[in-house]
Amino acid sequence: MSELKVGFIGFGNMAQAMAEGFLRTGALKPEQVYACARNWEKLCRNTEERGMHACRDAKEVADSADLVILAVKPYMIQEVTAPIREELKDKIVVSVAAGYPFEKLEQALLPGTHHLSTCPNTPVAVAEGIIVCEDKHSLTGEEFQMVKDLFEKIALVETVDTAHLSVAGTVCGCTPAYAAMFIEALGDAGVKHGLTRAQAYRFAAQMLVGTGKLHLETGQHPGAMKDAVCSPGGTTIVGVASLERSGFRSAIIDAIDDVENKP
Repeated sequence: MSELKVGFIGFGNMAQAMAEGFLRTGALKPEQVYACARNWEKLCRNTEERGMHACRDAKEVADSADLVILAVKPYMIQEVTAPIREELKDKIVVSVAAGYPFEKLEQALLPGTHHLSTCPNTPVAVAEGIIVCEDKHSLTGEEFQMVKDLFEKIALVETVDTAHLSVAGTVCGCTPAYAAMFIEALGDAGVKHGLTRAQAYRFAAQMLVGTGKLHLETGQHPGAMKDAVCSPGGTTIVGVASLERSGFRSAIIDAIDDVENKP
């Protein structure tokens, strides 16, 4: 890993989050990271202060890196890969673009290119992310293990079949926004009842971190975790009943449905 050079084609929020995670954990040193983006001045601000390499274009990234991460919007994949297909042919190519599973990415690259489609989320920046990998890919076993080892420094890495890549990406990739809304709402409720906003946000955020960790480490069913907090005639069950009346769970399911049904 100490010799691996990683290049980002596109350096928006997701790419920056991944790069931050790699540097924070020591998985990569700054000089191992290369990136390009349309806005040169912004790219320089986001890379050079940390010691990463700012590249003028995608070709420079592809020429410099061993592992190339396609981190542009899905509609830009064809545009950015077309001029550098030859350069990418001998690289490990990983896509983080939603809606670009194996077969679609295969059409954008030259035959024989080794590539993998993934769906990460922004908490990779603090090494608490999720990266879902499509089980169909063209990496060798050694290449896939190397990518997995790198990604596990910043995320829980899971593999799903192509049919479930989209919904897995929605459940892990969109929901940090929903969780942030939940934290904000809990913060408002805390402020309403006298807490400072900073305190309320910290309490809510740590509650989410702790609850998630409790599930991951114990494997308890979420329903059992809820029941463990709900004493007969207690305060928690009153709040649970209120959330049920307000359609809390159905609202979450509807949000995922709406994303998956988006044209």
